[in-house]
Amino acid sequence: MEKKPYDGPILEIDKLSISFFTRLREIPAVMDFSASIMPGEALGIVGESGCGKSTVALGVMQDLGVNGRIVGGSIKFKGEEMNTMSPERLRDIRGSEIAMIYQEPMASLNPAMRIAEQLMEVPMIHEGVSRDVAYQRALEVVTDVKLPDPARILKSYPHQLSGGQQQRIVIAMALMSKPSLLILDEPTTALDVTVEAAVVELVKDLGKKYGTSMLFISHNLGLVLETCDRICVMYSGEAVERGSIEDVFDDMQHPYTQALFRSIPLPGADKNARPLVAIPGNFPLPHERPVGCNFGPRCDYFQEGRCDQGYISMVQVKGGERHQTRCLRNTEIDWNAPITLGETKEKAPIGEVVLKMDNLKKYYEVAANALFGGGDKKVVKANETLSFEARESETLAIVGESGCGKSTFAKVLMGLETATSGQILFDGRDIGSTAIADRNTKTVADIQMVFQNPFDTLNPSMTVGRQIMRALEIFKIGKNDAERRDRMLTLLDLVKLPRAFADRMPRQLSGGQKQRVGIARAFAGDARIVVADEPVSALDVSVQAAVTDLLMEIQREHKTTLLFISHDLSIVRYLSDRVMVMYLGHVVEIGSTDAVFSPPYHPYTEALLSAVPIADTKIKKKHVVLEGDIPSAMNPPPGCPFQTRCNWKSKVALGLCEKEVPPMRTMAEGHQIKCHLPDTELATMEPVIKMAAE
Repeated sequence: MEKKPYDGPILEIDKLSISFFTRLREIPAVMDFSASIMPGEALGIVGESGCGKSTVALGVMQDLGVNGRIVGGSIKFKGEEMNTMSPERLRDIRGSEIAMIYQEPMASLNPAMRIAEQLMEVPMIHEGVSRDVAYQRALEVVTDVKLPDPARILKSYPHQLSGGQQQRIVIAMALMSKPSLLILDEPTTALDVTVEAAVVELVKDLGKKYGTSMLFISHNLGLVLETCDRICVMYSGEAVERGSIEDVFDDMQHPYTQALFRSIPLPGADKNARPLVAIPGNFPLPHERPVGCNFGPRCDYFQEGRCDQGYISMVQVKGGERHQTRCLRNTEIDWNAPITLGETKEKAPIGEVVLKMDNLKKYYEVAANALFGGGDKKVVKANETLSFEARESETLAIVGESGCGKSTFAKVLMGLETATSGQILFDGRDIGSTAIADRNTKTVADIQMVFQNPFDTLNPSMTVGRQIMRALEIFKIGKNDAERRDRMLTLLDLVKLPRAFADRMPRQLSGGQKQRVGIARAFAGDARIVVADEPVSALDVSVQAAVTDLLMEIQREHKTTLLFISHDLSIVRYLSDRVMVMYLGHVVEIGSTDAVFSPPYHPYTEALLSAVPIADTKIKKKHVVLEGDIPSAMNPPPGCPFQTRCNWKSKVALGLCEKEVPPMRTMAEGHQIKCHLPDTELATMEPVIKMAAE
């Protein structure tokens, strides 16, 4: 059954308004939202969490649940009004014409069915094809999404695949019926950057191959730049600016778009000379939106008596084709004015070595048959001979994909696990084999951790103040409750939270505020080493800027050693003094940030740099896509851990990479690479990230 080509807009949303109804009130989630997508076009919707971008997608799918209702406007799919379609017509369209890919792949897969059955269902139900035809099509689509050994994958169950493979299966499922419109809701948030790069590449190629139009929802501006033709920026339920990628990125015409760009670390940002600018204030709750412009209370260009009066509509930007903004003052503002710099901060000089790791190994023993505990024991080599030093006032970034051993190493440092062999010297004392229960109070207070997810680290039934005071009690700080209360209030000042928050419960705080409480608690005992494990990856970009700035400021004041674990290389480049790159338990490269970000690199570092999406149209990147998935630490490849995915292996003497783990080589002072590539080859490496003019 061939679909007839359609030459009008595939999707036309006009003045769409969606509300959710609670017993108390109507909560407007999306107001006056318009957008259109032409055949083969990709539209990106960006904005922070809570701005209504996913609600728009669910509105298009007509899947708003019991409380959600479309209260105004229209949604047309290929010219047909969706708001008045019968349930039968909607069901026909949903699987075959419009497909949606969600953030969490496992939510779309049935854990009890083999992959083949799940894929074959789509054409069998929607097009009534036979099992054989459906199987052939499943095989073709799984090959299209570049999965290794498609026949084996089709026989597998979802739990037997990695996260990146599951997400590819979900994309394959969406493409089974060759839909005209593909809606992607943050499809790569849960994936590693190198896997994300491969999935994004794949989505673009398939969009071209099948001529599919796409609605791509993301909070990552760099990702939208790489995947979409047009962009729509949302703030608090409204579209505030829309246009082509070039129009919006190079000639932004809304203060919120400008503020978003100023809060992300683009190449050239520097934590001391050119710090990021966080957006002041907080996102308004849907029932507390201001009169007039929603962004008014946080805007640098706000004018009383104008911006806070009545409804503000979208206006056409002069000279831009289909470029519109929701700003009264867009023609009066000098958008190219240089950014007013905050005060330039002096960096505290880097001091003596505080922490030294020497050949640290951490192995886990697991039963080969983990379910019943029988059978041989297998060893998981989580960390292999890690050696490095960290100094006072220094930020050392630890970078790598999930499964590379960075969180295991953090656990050993914290004393939550003990080392298998090797040493961790803190002020010259070996603490690697001392579990946290056996460490003295001073050591525990000195080495603290800020976790990735602020929601999991606070006790929901205890006030914020009480939780910080509890840490002070454990660290034996303050003689009595009054002294501890004073210290707790000072800590709230330190993390720039109002003192009134001491009496609040965690549920009354936003994600960024909870993360600040986590930081206050980590610094309660004047910690000397703070391990920050992806501390901003769960936060919105504008909040990220404020939290990273806060960590830097506390570091300057307290001379803290910061170990910053992250997979986001743009934040790492902005924050860190030195970078350590890990792969499958090994340190494959270590050096100053400048050395690690300019060639020669370890081939894995090169791939990581190429994978990071950068929200700047003037940047040209060398294109490196890694084949395959990360091997398991239970069954690592022989020789160099990276050899199964390396693009440079052919340049090395035959068989060397497969046989021997490469030695650590010193390239320049303090810059080391674990690689077999000869110096002549390393010398030919080109920079991955270049300005277009270079």
